[in-house]
Amino acid sequence: MIQIENFNFRGLKAIVRVDFNVPLDKKTFVVTDDTRIRGALHTIKKIIGDGGSCILMSHLGRPEGRQEKYSLKPVLPVLEKHLGMSVKFADDCLGEETEKMAAALKPGEVLLLENVRFYPEEEGKPILPETATDEEKKAAKAELKAKQKELAKKLSTYADVYVNDAFGTAHRAHGTTAVIADYFPADKKMFGFLINSELAAMDKVLHNPQKPFTAIMGGAKVSDKILLIENLLNKVDNLIIGGGMTYTFIKAMGGKIGKSLCEEDKLDLALSIINKAKEKGVNLLLPVDSVNADKFENDAQVSLSAIDNVPDGWMGLDIGEKTIAKFSEVIMNSKTILWNGPMGVFEMEKFSAGTVAIAKAIAASTSKGAYSLVGGGDSVAAVNKYNLADSISYVSTGGGAMLEYMEGKKLPGITAIRGE
Repeated sequence: MIQIENFNFRGLKAIVRVDFNVPLDKKTFVVTDDTRIRGALHTIKKIIGDGGSCILMSHLGRPEGRQEKYSLKPVLPVLEKHLGMSVKFADDCLGEETEKMAAALKPGEVLLLENVRFYPEEEGKPILPETATDEEKKAAKAELKAKQKELAKKLSTYADVYVNDAFGTAHRAHGTTAVIADYFPADKKMFGFLINSELAAMDKVLHNPQKPFTAIMGGAKVSDKILLIENLLNKVDNLIIGGGMTYTFIKAMGGKIGKSLCEEDKLDLALSIINKAKEKGVNLLLPVDSVNADKFENDAQVSLSAIDNVPDGWMGLDIGEKTIAKFSEVIMNSKTILWNGPMGVFEMEKFSAGTVAIAKAIAASTSKGAYSLVGGGDSVAAVNKYNLADSISYVSTGGGAMLEYMEGKKLPGITAIRGE
């Protein structure tokens, strides 16, 4: 497999799938977080620095057809500022005018194409009325899959080389993330620096962790994390459970959880995870105390209770100080740490203490020499909110893609390059 650092782009055009799906201010349409744009800079600079030219393609949001509010135009000034140069913009990703712009691109120049999801064939998901029959759905999907290949083939003609650097969409079998790779030979397709760093970080944790290895799983639902938890039970020494999913475990063990979030149909699953952890010798840690609220609001009345004795009418929204101390001790004695999911409703100030404390404990353990990987939208948001990103070994941009990779699944955008 070709490595980007060893490839010379001189005199070549590269079409690069980036992830510029950035948040925009709803009124001004100004980019409010440029993390993903900055993540692509290393790859872009390598290509143009070699004397190649760069055609960038991305999606933004979930448009249904062409919708101006999902245009990539707001990305342009931010990208130009970071690159220190002007960037050309094509009002469409297809069409005669775009083809001309791509053909005319000179070495050292960058062209950004308009949102690829303005074409439904990018995702391969037909937009159908609710009344559509199964036969109609099947026919529409087959037709769109054929169009998806046409879209990918057309885009491939713009360039000599394909580079995938959009890890956030690597778990999707879309036209620009997977299908397009079929139209380039093995020595003319590769990952960008961002995907390479993501894969290296995850492979280090999954396949070569220093012991003790601690995984911290938070978030609302056990069902969202079950495949990841089951895969990790074969690898970790400690498994910490926090967040809303805690209360499904506690109820399964016979505890009182008041009005706390609970997946009633997952109680047996929670018990099976507890039993599997015992069988495999994994130290499973659940919270011991709970910060409770009488309503799901920041101005709620707050009480503290044992985790298995939440009062009737109250709901657990964060971990308490005893749990913070217990979890922090394990984290501080770990050599490898994976964190996915907050410890409570950290968006509300009153219920953010647990998540902040765990983030700080991970940062402190990292400073002592541990390797830490943080992924998943809420965990990353928490790390960024408290300015701790520089104190973590690796902060993933991947969300759903990271989850699926860590679950052991093959990602279409990765296999398309690796040829697995």
